[in-house]
Amino acid sequence: MLNEQHIRRRFEKASAAFDRADFVHAETRQGLLQRVEPLLVDATTVIDLGAATGSAHAALNRRFKGARIISVDIAHGMLQQARRKKTWLSKTSYAQASATALPFANESVDVIFANMLLPWMDDPTAVLTEVARVLRKGGMFAFATLGPDSLQEIRRAWSSVDEGFHVNRFPDMHDLGDGLVNAGLKDPVLDVDRLTVNYTDTNKMFADLTAAGARNSQQQRQTTLTGKRRFAMMRSALEKTARNGKIGLDLEVVYGHCWGAGPKNDPANYRINVTDIPIRRN
Repeated sequence: MLNEQHIRRRFEKASAAFDRADFVHAETRQGLLQRVEPLLVDATTVIDLGAATGSAHAALNRRFKGARIISVDIAHGMLQQARRKKTWLSKTSYAQASATALPFANESVDVIFANMLLPWMDDPTAVLTEVARVLRKGGMFAFATLGPDSLQEIRRAWSSVDEGFHVNRFPDMHDLGDGLVNAGLKDPVLDVDRLTVNYTDTNKMFADLTAAGARNSQQQRQTTLTGKRRFAMMRSALEKTARNGKIGLDLEVVYGHCWGAGPKNDPANYRINVTDIPIRRN
């Protein structure tokens, strides 16, 4: 389980340097925008959910011309950085909020764009339920996230040292698809891509992970400082995976989009159309 308070604090600390280490976010952002481009949807309100420093805003403004872009992020520092990128012509506004408790009315949003938000959600179901609630019927939810094969190199390196929780867990694509439908969204389309980031130096690797806020946020993680000796053992195991002097971090990137289906029926109430009731004739 992930600790939301830890996640918020990590991204608050990472906000100032985030743009220097968001190359993975930039790659998945571009991949998601390419997949969204041919889809037909009229939009006047677009939420950039988990907006970070607002790097998607210019592209979203081009894709959904005239739409109001609302940046939503749990970290106030990220939104402050996003504000610095705002142009005077932009119709962007900002809201600090958790993705599990969105401050928007039912069926009030046309598009929700979420690049690399879901990997930091403890319960994707709660997020997807909120997305289904605020998304209008026929509105679009588009997202990029990580699959379970991501960061296996670091996970295996730590497993050679101890049995602790050091790497976040990511949901399977099929479970995610089922979650979308169960939340009340319809017609999900998902695909998987692979991305490898190569490093010649583990110091640079962990510096980038820290700058991007991508460190262990598991509730089961140790609350004491990891011993220097154990961390060195993990780094040694990781360095042994190097090929041609490069240590590769493999990422399984899951892209998806689906559509709003309107309000779900309350299972406690059953409604019928009176015109469907046949007339009884004696």
